[in-house]
Amino acid sequence: MTTWPILSVTTFLPLVGTLIVYLSRGDDEAAQRNSRWIALWTTLITFAVSLILVARFDASTADFQFVEKANWLATGITYHMGVDGISLPFVILTTALMPFCIIASWKVTSRVREYMMAFLILETLMVGTFSALDLVLFYLFFEGGLIPMFLIIGVWGGPRRVYASFKFFLYTLLGSVLMLLAIMALYWNGNTTDIPTLMHTAVPRSLQTWAWLAFFASFAVKMPMWPVHTWLPDAHVEAPTAGSVILAAILLKMGGYGFLRFSLPMFPLASHDFAPLIFTLSTIAIIYTSLVAMMQEDMKKLIAYSSVAHMGFVTMGIFAGTMQGVAGGVFQMISHGIVSGALFLCVGIVYDRMHTREIAAYGGIVNRMPLYAMTFMVFTMANVGLPGTSGFVGEFMTLLGTFKTSIPTAFFATSGVILSACYALWLYRKVVFGSLVKPSLMTIKDLTFRECLTLFPLIALTILFGVYPQPVLDMSAASVQQLVNNYNTAVTAVKAAALLQ
Repeated sequence: MTTWPILSVTTFLPLVGTLIVYLSRGDDEAAQRNSRWIALWTTLITFAVSLILVARFDASTADFQFVEKANWLATGITYHMGVDGISLPFVILTTALMPFCIIASWKVTSRVREYMMAFLILETLMVGTFSALDLVLFYLFFEGGLIPMFLIIGVWGGPRRVYASFKFFLYTLLGSVLMLLAIMALYWNGNTTDIPTLMHTAVPRSLQTWAWLAFFASFAVKMPMWPVHTWLPDAHVEAPTAGSVILAAILLKMGGYGFLRFSLPMFPLASHDFAPLIFTLSTIAIIYTSLVAMMQEDMKKLIAYSSVAHMGFVTMGIFAGTMQGVAGGVFQMISHGIVSGALFLCVGIVYDRMHTREIAAYGGIVNRMPLYAMTFMVFTMANVGLPGTSGFVGEFMTLLGTFKTSIPTAFFATSGVILSACYALWLYRKVVFGSLVKPSLMTIKDLTFRECLTLFPLIALTILFGVYPQPVLDMSAASVQQLVNNYNTAVTAVKAAALLQ
């Protein structure tokens, strides 16, 4: 166990499953059945292996653990992998949600082998993004995830899938080109692409500003932040259910993870200088997209806009530069990954039965689907931020951390909690409550065993982390503390130097 490259195994095991799916043979029906089961077992085994990381992780240190390093490309670019208390929760979130996505895709009948292969490849690229400790390696994983997601939306999506997939691809690629230029500049400045080394390498003030803006262009689109969020609703609406789950639960979190891994530790002075900009954009995102969500007629679009609002709390908390703000941002991303993924699963369940996501097409389904109404209620309450659910902990901590830095930002952001209650409860009332009068809903069936298998574990996690958030907070505490200390030390030193002058 001491020499086993467990992080590489966790990262690349889905590729082994991809190869087995590709080599599987049989008639159409048998090949489809085999592809589903191979993909499911691959994701379950990957999750089980990733739990070894949790069992052996030392939460008392901020150092990178399970480090693997090998010569890779010329000029000092290495294959360097490792996780700390900030990246490990996202690795586990990714491996934990993938089996649910495969189970939710059990009824897919078009190009099943290719569909399962796309998801398994995407899992490798997502885990690699959170584990990479070399800038070039990170960039390859980060950008590589665009390709399977582009195919998932463009091949298995809705009527406007081609438009949505190209919009998603072009938006995220454009921002990432600027990040590539910043990576080259950091290499020329520090003579290395090693992330731990660069985190302790002095970056000139002028380069910090331009590099911060270049990284911001990529991460802001990925999250996405207002006003570069317009690709997200289209991508969500057209993506298949499992695609929406991964998009909301994992891919959006790469932007927040990037801010934590690069912007704050490598460019602390620029992060401090641009914090007011982030606060402004975050507040606008929280209020504006919540108002837009209230106007939606499509369930998926409403939840997509709510994701932009919730990510506003994350960016606000991260750039507050306080222990509570940064820890709250990490927790909010994990919580939102569980809750938003579950909400998209809930939408997919009724869509499979009715083949419409129009809110007006529903009403009174509690009379026919009481179990569904109960599960949908739990995730709606978590989306609102009800105490006792994981959604409350993240929002409260980010607001608390921001309050110490900017009272006006915290004040206006708090209105987002009220607005989220408005659109989420309105959606729940229109879909679940009321009289059952629409003839098409008279024969609608309640949750099947397979659907319960996807939703009930997520209910348990939502309530567990709402009542007892310590597993996530303790795992990330040491790394967050070191990040905040280094950030504040750098900012304080510059302020002291300015006073001496």
